[in-house]
Amino acid sequence: MTARTDKGTLGYEQARDELIDVVRRLEAGGTTLEESLALWERGEELAKVCRRWLDGARARLDAALTERDEPGGQGAPGAARTTADSGSGSDSGGVSGDVGGGETGPGR
Repeated sequence: MTARTDKGTLGYEQARDELIDVVRRLEAGGTTLEESLALWERGEELAKVCRRWLDGARARLDAALTERDEPGGQGAPGAARTTADSGSGSDSGGVSGDVGGGETGPGR
């Protein structure tokens, strides 16, 4: 996956890595209030980007599993869904939750 998509948005990995850096800088302290607020705001934006990517990935997985489980699909109905849904409370590695990424996907 590229760092930016053709629409100019951040890719998941780039947003996640930048978010990790923002959190580290905030935790390290030593910044002014204004700098801290700017970092926090950037972290919120990055968490939203990560959440949209994760929500989109979940939707694609759900669609693929639904298609597979429909009559005429391959595999036993529900067999893969149980495995895939075991992690349905997807989290972006615990980082975006710390910054407050409660947004949903695009257009929601």
